[in-house]
Amino acid sequence: MLFSWWIFTATDAGLHMGNLITLRVIFLFTVTTVLTLTTSIVSLTDGLESLLKPLQAIGVPSQELVMTMIIALRFVLILAEELDKILKAQMARGVAFDRGNFIQKTRKLFPVFLPLFISAFRRAEELIIAMEARSYSGGRGRTKMKTLHMSRVDLTGGAITFLFCALIIYMIVMIKPQF
Repeated sequence: MLFSWWIFTATDAGLHMGNLITLRVIFLFTVTTVLTLTTSIVSLTDGLESLLKPLQAIGVPSQELVMTMIIALRFVLILAEELDKILKAQMARGVAFDRGNFIQKTRKLFPVFLPLFISAFRRAEELIIAMEARSYSGGRGRTKMKTLHMSRVDLTGGAITFLFCALIIYMIVMIKPQF
């Protein structure tokens, strides 16, 4: 035990696990950011579909799963922009989000989230109507403009990723922290 304060106790193992989880979250955020900034949505969709295609043999609808993930990714970006617009509109009306105690600040956020949720449901309904109007039926009968082929760069990237993952697994399994 390193120290204890009120109901909190800090130990070597707890700090080690906290640092490990923090590094994992930072790594996940970094990889996701680099992936979404360097890859178009169409390429990302096609790549994920081809990676998940073997799961169709056991009955997993890979094309619908990928479509759901891509729509969720797009909705996160759209909702972030919408939240920014609503916050700026509220600040233009004189709401000071940085003043007051925690309860007062939280109370000021309720008028922000109501329009955000209404906008999210409206956009979801518009998406449903648009997909129905275009007779979207999952992945059946879908064609691709470009056919993906494995190249030397893809194999090299896959090999580097595999070695990196193997190194991380080796470090987790074989190297035990000394406490």
